[in-house]
Amino acid sequence: MKILHTSDWHLGHTLYNYDRTEEQQAMLDQMAAVVAEQKPDVFLLCGDVYHTPQPSAAVQTMLSDALVSIHQAHPQMAIVMTAGNHDSGAKHEIFRTPWRALNVYAIGQLEKETPLHHIIEIAGKGFIVAVPYVNERNLPDGFFQQLLDRVAERNTAGLPVVMMAHTTVRGCDFTGHDHATEFAVGGIDSLDLQQLGDGYDYLALGHIHHGQFVHSGRHNVRYCGTPVPVSFDESYSHSVSMVEIERHGASPKVQEIEILNPHPLVTLPTAGMASWDQAKELLAAFPHDIAAYIRLNVEIDDYLPAEAHQEAARLTEDKRCRFCHINARRRAAAKNDTEVLSVQEFQAEEPIEIARRYAEFAGIGFDENMTAMFNEAMREVKDEN
Repeated sequence: MKILHTSDWHLGHTLYNYDRTEEQQAMLDQMAAVVAEQKPDVFLLCGDVYHTPQPSAAVQTMLSDALVSIHQAHPQMAIVMTAGNHDSGAKHEIFRTPWRALNVYAIGQLEKETPLHHIIEIAGKGFIVAVPYVNERNLPDGFFQQLLDRVAERNTAGLPVVMMAHTTVRGCDFTGHDHATEFAVGGIDSLDLQQLGDGYDYLALGHIHHGQFVHSGRHNVRYCGTPVPVSFDESYSHSVSMVEIERHGASPKVQEIEILNPHPLVTLPTAGMASWDQAKELLAAFPHDIAAYIRLNVEIDDYLPAEAHQEAARLTEDKRCRFCHINARRRAAAKNDTEVLSVQEFQAEEPIEIARRYAEFAGIGFDENMTAMFNEAMREVKDEN
């Protein structure tokens, strides 16, 4: 079975109020081109199709047109699309029946009473176990394993078994995600890999934007990553994963196919920080003909000049690039100095890091038990909200 694994399209995402339709459409066109060339048996879209649960009509039309184009690129291919935490699971399934005419399976909500809803048999090729995002508290114990056991009963021919999920797996590299810790990324608590059951040949994951394998001992658990960067901190290549599995029990072969972005996200300087004057020089020297988004990393002693953003915008008025943001950081304080955080730095800190800072200041040991209690309190606050 040959599979195209993608996720986290975040259609409708804007970057510092800049519309990104052009680059999102370019990504969708490349998806259809990859399908036409590679002719996979299955196309997996593992959640976060949209950036918000209430996408505009134009964004929904963009997805519909894209699915039609992808289907037409290889009509024999099945398309399996699950909802992520950014999607509305209920809305995801509204057009489930008409989508089947284009060989599209839309799985938006967890069906506890009808688990076969999540098992899709690709005739003569294999099985897809499609699980959408669901809050861990609403996930029945052993649900993933129950689905895999159902597949095992039906898989008498020894066909490949692929499971797809949208979640955080403990031990993944969450580089590029804001406010992320080993305990939660993007509002999703981390699961141990063992909680996702045993019996799949490939686990196709969505949610983490950095493409990677997660250690399983079999090299068969993978985040494909987002095909278009959502933030400047996603400073790595973006791609789709082409996966081939010969039979049940065989190791998958994976090839990354890069997706090119006509509007790359560029940070100046490319490494480290610059003074405000140095940053302005870099911005002024940036080529006029490159269509990019620009972030400046600036090290300051006190505060940025009040007119800094307007000055940066003026430096790009006659260029194709778009100035977005100044990431200002204070110089590291000497050990004997009291550390001061700007409002921006304070907002960027995780709550647990603020708590650790306070504990250190107060001479309190912040051990594993205190960490666990703090995380439980944070979960309760989130649930109440």
